[in-house]
Amino acid sequence: MSRAELFRTYMEAVFDTDKAAAFAVVRAALEEGMTPEQIVFELVVPATEDTMSAITKDPDANLAQHFMTAQIASEVTEWMLERFSQPPEILGRVVIGTSSGDLHSLGKRIVSGCLKSLMVDVIDLGVNVSAEQFVEAALKHDAQVIAISSMMVHTATGENGCQKVRKLLQSQGLEGQFRVIVGGAPFRFDEELYQKIGADAWAADGISAGKVITDLIRGVKP
Repeated sequence: MSRAELFRTYMEAVFDTDKAAAFAVVRAALEEGMTPEQIVFELVVPATEDTMSAITKDPDANLAQHFMTAQIASEVTEWMLERFSQPPEILGRVVIGTSSGDLHSLGKRIVSGCLKSLMVDVIDLGVNVSAEQFVEAALKHDAQVIAISSMMVHTATGENGCQKVRKLLQSQGLEGQFRVIVGGAPFRFDEELYQKIGADAWAADGISAGKVITDLIRGVKP
């Protein structure tokens, strides 16, 4: 197949959440002589960006499709990274978790999958993460972005969530070093909520979060 045919077939497989078909395209690309590096940067990353855009605009898309799309992209990327001639240069680093008192994990798992396929290093702090843990991890891992997922109004607006992260950054003189993004159901109902709690940005879903976060990283890195 030509590069254009490989790209189209791979994108269709990912959009249809057909993992077996996506991996078959990658194997075909290897057989055609593409290197793992070319597969990631010329096939997976562009297709991931296009697919994220298409799914975000699709009114029939659901969480399952979002999750599977991110998962496929992440697994293909990790498979190819093992075959790189030398470690790839990452775009940046993100610490991610659900806010204090919140045990929902699907949203951040979707975001993590998308970010990995976009060459972003992801430090997953898990669920019920305190504001102090977010800031400490961002410092420890030299991250550019702190991503906080909240699926309930009281965890999104609570004093131990994003608001406290912002206060800690202010008190420690770290506001210029990190950007804070939030996501989850409460922010879809009130698109100005992220500003009220001190975040720099928000994303409507796990797929669109990939682009927002990469833009934030580029805004921080020199």
